[in-house]
Amino acid sequence: MKSLETIQDFDLNLTRRQLFGRSALGLGTAAMSQILGSDAMAEGSKILPHGGLHHAPKAKRVIYLFMSGGPSHHDLWDYKPKMQEMFGQNLPEHIRDGQRITGMTAGQKTLPVCPSKYKFTKHENNDRGVWVSELLPHTATVAKELCVVHSTFTDAINHDPAITYIQTGSQVPGRPSLGAWLSYGLGSMNEDLPGYVVMHARTKHPEQSLFGRLWGSGFMPSEHQGTLMRSQGDSVLYLSNPAGVSREDRRAQLDALGALNKEQHLRFGDPEILSRIKQHELAYRMQSSVPELMDLSQEDDKTFELYGEEARKPGSFAACCLNARRLAERGVRNIQIFHRGWDAHGNLVGEHGNQCKDIDQGSAALIKDLKRLGMLDETLVVWGGEFGRTAYCQGRLRRDNYGRDHHPRCFTVWMAGGGIKPGITYGQTDDYAYNIAHPDGTPMRPKPSSEKWTPGTMHIHDLNATILHLLGIDHRKLTYRYQGRDFRLTDIHGHVMKDLIA
Repeated sequence: MKSLETIQDFDLNLTRRQLFGRSALGLGTAAMSQILGSDAMAEGSKILPHGGLHHAPKAKRVIYLFMSGGPSHHDLWDYKPKMQEMFGQNLPEHIRDGQRITGMTAGQKTLPVCPSKYKFTKHENNDRGVWVSELLPHTATVAKELCVVHSTFTDAINHDPAITYIQTGSQVPGRPSLGAWLSYGLGSMNEDLPGYVVMHARTKHPEQSLFGRLWGSGFMPSEHQGTLMRSQGDSVLYLSNPAGVSREDRRAQLDALGALNKEQHLRFGDPEILSRIKQHELAYRMQSSVPELMDLSQEDDKTFELYGEEARKPGSFAACCLNARRLAERGVRNIQIFHRGWDAHGNLVGEHGNQCKDIDQGSAALIKDLKRLGMLDETLVVWGGEFGRTAYCQGRLRRDNYGRDHHPRCFTVWMAGGGIKPGITYGQTDDYAYNIAHPDGTPMRPKPSSEKWTPGTMHIHDLNATILHLLGIDHRKLTYRYQGRDFRLTDIHGHVMKDLIA
């Protein structure tokens, strides 16, 4: 069997779609081939606009800070002073308006209104100002960089379908994640690192499980799945060679394995074989690139003053944020940090207090650091969870402690950098932060739906459509054919939030 000299030898055997996916232009070539047709692409003489993207991008990369479990907008971002005078009273029926209640509160005789115990301060931005809870003092210092959306909503009320929905565009598992779509569409800017990196920050409340499918490739080739970076042992599983195996031994093994895989691909034409080869080669290169990336000793004391001493602890949220900046510097397009434990059904005060101590300084430092380095304008930062929490208390209501149930009807997400208007607030909710409201504060009726966009609202499909748009991708044109159907991240929905774009 003839030895495989270079991985580029495989390009001769790529299918049309695979060739597009491997090209330097990424989405540009693949998407434009669908738009222009094969004849136009075959000419090969036309220079595609915007580097092959659908339109000029405003961002090169996205860093997604995902608060898994559903952070309470009531206690962090959506200030509702009128709820104070309603303390303990039953939530008015016209406010609940037939809202589905989970089994966790369905047995309660009443749904007592639960105002936040936290002090809110109005901070100057470039708009009408933004109210921020005392739980987020560091984040408040970057108010002029944030686009705070109070009117985000979803259709799922339980964690697994809700997280799956916002990450993949479907409540049913099996679809590619947002990061996989970006990998498929854009490719990588650094051949020595994955195009999509995931980190799990340590937390005192690791309640909700996270499944690999949330950063998986679904029915796409596996090369598009996220790579999980760990804080203990090998940063990436099995990155180190086993005892007694040298780097030269590994190279020889990969060459031999590559030759076998080449023969398999020639015989069967399975595109997953090519993905496997690419992953093996990337893993080999990562043996050199990842240890340097994760070595934070290279950072100076001023950096740790910015991110806080927690950033010196591997696996902390602050350390993950610092690593996210380092990944962004090295050309990684999509970086996602998951922070668990926001599912505060009972002891919200204790739990959210700890969670905010974890994420507050790191989130603010990331924005300040990116701006300091001149990278914020080309880096989209997104912060949010899968849904919000209820205006009523779950369980025993006290002034100094309480719990809240799941609430998909409205919650807060913020974005910064990457072509987003800085320092604005968008959308609003009623006096109970229970319903998305009109500018006069009255609840929207009929309730907003994913079926048709309503001004002043942002469904999670709209959020994903906007993320793709800022990266130069038309969410309606980025498709992947599977089982006879052209799938897309936003399914048949999605509206680009042009009011939020600079």
